[in-house]
Amino acid sequence: MARRCVVCDKGTTTGFAVAHSNRATKRKWYPNLQRIRIVLDGRTRRAYVCTRCLKSGKVERAV
Repeated sequence: MARRCVVCDKGTTTGFAVAHSNRATKRKWYPNLQRIRIVLDGRTRRAYVCTRCLKSGKVERAV
């Protein structure tokens, strides 16, 4: 699955999960992507868009 928003280019972030003992292990944070039909450059297509772009109205949904 594509892990990148086509509108804002938000992607996976990496870092450390730090335990109470301060032991660090690698982990990832994934964006909340939804596969929806959008109008992009005048054409309808399916794309992965993050929920923040959907909620703010940066994307025109195809009906």
